[in-house]
Parts: sequence; C-alpha cells; structure tokens
Amino acid sequence: MSNVVIIGGHDCMACKYKDVCKEYQCRAKVFTQVPSNLDKKIGEPAMIVLFTNTVSHRMVNCAMEEAKRKNIQVIRSHTSSATALRKILEENKPCIV
Repeated sequence: MSNVVIIGGHDCMACKYKDVCKEYQCRAKVFTQVPSNLDKKIGEPAMIVLFTNTVSHRMVNCAMEEAKRKNIQVIRSHTSSATALRKILEENKPCIV
C-alpha cells in the first residue's frame, strides 16, 4: 500500500480524502492546516497532491522543497473536491501502485 500526502483542501473533507485514497489502495496523510515542522511529517510518499486554492504559500513552499529534495512527484489541482482527487489518483495509478 503506497502513501499519498494531501496538502490543502477543506477541514471537513479530510476524512473523505482518506476514504477516496482507500478506494485506490493508498494510505493518505492530510494536512489542511500548517502543522509545526511539516517537512518532517511529509515522510516519503509516492506522491504529493496540492490543492492550490485552499493552501497557504508557506505550505506550498515547504511541500515543494521536500518533494524536490526527496524526488517526490507533485500533482497540483485548483479544485479540492473528492472527484478531483479521484481523477488525480486514476490518472496516476502507475505512480502509486
């Protein structure tokens, strides 16, 4: 089971994001707010999903630095819906399997 990190999105959707990831046999870490030392909490996922409409620049910068440092694929989406996440996971199945 591969890991996906979701950065951004809506607080009330965090459980839904995790459920969608389970449908694709992925474990998800969801960060809708900036936690302390985000860089250490990201870990080494198969990919990072950035919901750009609901995320701070600080979180984006931190995620991008970690992704570059650890060679992690980053997918950006302006829409933070469950449907958008499903589409991302469907299109990137080879990367997360």
